[in-house]
Amino acid sequence: MEIYPKLIMDALATVRYPGTGKNIVEAGMVEDDLRISGLHVSFSLIFDKPTNPFLKSLVKASEAAIHAYVGKEVEVEIHTKTLQAPRPEVGQLLPGVKNIIAVSSGKGGVGKSTVAANLAVGLSKLGYKVGLLDADVFGPSMPKMFHVEDAHPYAESVDGRDLIVPVESYGIKMLSIGFFVDPDQATLWRGAMACNALKQLIGDANWGDLDYFILDTPPGTSDIHLTLVQTLPITGAVIVSTPQKVALADARKGINMYQNEKVNVPILGLVENMAWFTPAELPQNKYYLFGKEGVKRLAEEMHVPLLGQIPIVQSICENGDNGTPEVLNDGSQTGQAFMAFARRVVEETGRRNAEQAPTKIVEVKK
Repeated sequence: MEIYPKLIMDALATVRYPGTGKNIVEAGMVEDDLRISGLHVSFSLIFDKPTNPFLKSLVKASEAAIHAYVGKEVEVEIHTKTLQAPRPEVGQLLPGVKNIIAVSSGKGGVGKSTVAANLAVGLSKLGYKVGLLDADVFGPSMPKMFHVEDAHPYAESVDGRDLIVPVESYGIKMLSIGFFVDPDQATLWRGAMACNALKQLIGDANWGDLDYFILDTPPGTSDIHLTLVQTLPITGAVIVSTPQKVALADARKGINMYQNEKVNVPILGLVENMAWFTPAELPQNKYYLFGKEGVKRLAEEMHVPLLGQIPIVQSICENGDNGTPEVLNDGSQTGQAFMAFARRVVEETGRRNAEQAPTKIVEVKK
């Protein structure tokens, strides 16, 4: 039996790439390295990236096509090549990032994203290089909070990889799934899809050198949190709660999640948001709408620092909606409270790094 190149190429022309309608020869996926030695055939298939979902199935289909159209006795050796360099291994994804801070809450509606946004801007005002990842995949709010809803991140080639360029606002590098989905449509994704999208925003983006990488996590405990601790060595967590008893009960669960012996992420401290209401016309008055100093007592009970108490004023909501974080307002009581909070985070991060070993990434058990 004699085998020659046209037989092989004709067989491979029967294999189609799913979705495009083109066969793999027409699509230019067969590398020009075909080798034939007796009944042994070897060649390479070219894919756009190592995570191409059809890679394995096309290799099997190509081998089956040669056996069907050329002969079952042919020995087929197929190599795969990718146009894009592979994503770095877990643990090497953000080599230029010094500190990774997760901002979390046990429940929704306590102002976690507002705190995360103002923390990022506050750290930037202090002179640090800051990145912000909106990890709340199903409820992204950072594009609006930074008034960049119309931004369309693009990719650039870096060392053989196409990396997403984060959007910059107020000196902060930022990415959110909100840049890539219709803001008027619900994100109906299973957990695995959401986690894969999050991994792309972390590992396939050009974050560069950062002093602080802030993670605005979803409320509660979920697949997203598990993905984060399995992907990144989180330096520490900041837990946000209101003084309300219902919120405090959920805040305990958030603390417990990070302190779990399998996770073991240090708690940098708690933030009491909506600590009191101060009317603009009565700036000296404090009205404790959700209870008084509940988070402060919880911090004392859990033996973790109280990083700040943020009052609730109308301007916080207005500035959040307008894309101008409150911390930019140096003259406001709340802006000053957010700046004091940012300084405490720097202080506690420094203490944590001096007294504790680096956080280890949670291993995935297979």
